[in-house]
Amino acid sequence: MTLRRGLAVTPLVLLVACAPAGTSSAPPASGPPRLTAAEEAFVDTLQHRTFEFFWDLADTTSGMMHDRWPTRSFVSVASTGFALTAYPIGVERGWVSRERAAARTLRTLEFHWQGRQDTTNAGAMGYRGFFYHFLHPGSGTRFEDVELSSIDTALLLSGALFCQSYFDRATPSERRIRALVDSLLARVEWDWLRVRPPFISHGWTPRGGFIEWDWRGYNEAMILNLLALGAPAHAVGPETWRGWAEGYRWGTFHGQEYLGFAPLFGHQYSHVWVDFRGIQDDAMRAKGLDYFENSRRATYAQRAYAIANPSGFKDYGENIWGLTACDGPLDGKVTVRGRERTFQTYSARGACHTHVSDDGTICPSAAGGSIAFAPEISLPALMAMRERYGEHVFRRYGFVDSFNPTLDVAMKTQHGRVVPGVGWFDDDYLGIDQGPILAMLENWRSGLVWRVMRGNPHVRRGLIAAGFRGGWLDEVSKAGVGAKSK
Repeated sequence: MTLRRGLAVTPLVLLVACAPAGTSSAPPASGPPRLTAAEEAFVDTLQHRTFEFFWDLADTTSGMMHDRWPTRSFVSVASTGFALTAYPIGVERGWVSRERAAARTLRTLEFHWQGRQDTTNAGAMGYRGFFYHFLHPGSGTRFEDVELSSIDTALLLSGALFCQSYFDRATPSERRIRALVDSLLARVEWDWLRVRPPFISHGWTPRGGFIEWDWRGYNEAMILNLLALGAPAHAVGPETWRGWAEGYRWGTFHGQEYLGFAPLFGHQYSHVWVDFRGIQDDAMRAKGLDYFENSRRATYAQRAYAIANPSGFKDYGENIWGLTACDGPLDGKVTVRGRERTFQTYSARGACHTHVSDDGTICPSAAGGSIAFAPEISLPALMAMRERYGEHVFRRYGFVDSFNPTLDVAMKTQHGRVVPGVGWFDDDYLGIDQGPILAMLENWRSGLVWRVMRGNPHVRRGLIAAGFRGGWLDEVSKAGVGAKSK
């Protein structure tokens, strides 16, 4: 998993169809969701503020994106991938001109293309086309002893691929964007990281060699496997996907039967760039589902878990829910209202039939990144969080990374601050949690990222190699490899 170091409202009824259990979710009718004036104002504000996080804070020379803000931090390669995804959204929403967005995108891609790639222990940006998990803000070189990361590289490339398909005009800058993305993709040696076939390793370090863990079973690396399968060079074979899927763990949790992964980010990241509605691989065909419906069920299960609230955390309920990887207040035990609680700082929180990891810390990205799957429960949750906690949780760049209502006793914490009687609130925003909020809001509202990415030949090749068929994928295949889905 991509872990980071360092640091009562009435439900709203939305006119959005919800697929019943046991069926594959077909794409809804075209057109934006119908919202009340209050809902639309909230969504506009949230999306714009979250976009500004990326536009304001990415380095204007290199395009690199810090892992978090305002705490000083290293650069996150994955956050840069979400920043690249943000720029076309800003264009379509009228927040930035196409020319400025293309220029920022081009600088980002040029910087990553020109970065040093070799086996040195310090001073390189990556090796064999992969990038290190974290980079130094100024130089873009490896931060301390972090690994060459296959998943963070995949998230960076996913944002780049979206820009490649979006910036499709014949201007010099947009032509250069498309060419650079092709070059970056061709340089990645996916087959080199397949050290224990058919699986792809988490990564490599100059002194330690290949990391002992491989990507298998369901998690955020679905997009990684698709990119490796569809790569223009150094691609892996279909057996990699089959091996990955053999590790799937199906089960039932709070009334929902689905493919399990406890933190919601694992059900969100790949869906930022790939529209899984109506397309299926062998595993999903066997279950009569698609991955979109699976993520919808995971979202509903987490909400039901919060309503049940087996650990008795404060404020949990139908509109205060959402567990995923995020910041937390401290590492240790605290007695709150006579009950000893164990809290954590950054952790992959989640609740599922596979396991439960919960210390009462809510991450708004859990609901925000799931809004395309289940807007009828996700939007009321987001609005309730802002209504209940105000500026403690919703500030300059939208939602802070996380909050914990249970820890409401005055005390010093390792991150953020406690508002006595209300709860603990983070002070930081994290790029890898801001990214899914922005992108999935846009996919829900307009389908922009999904629509554009349907026409990307690299993604389409990966899906076909993994055995996906049906829906829009068959339609695009009939129209031609380079066809752009409108």
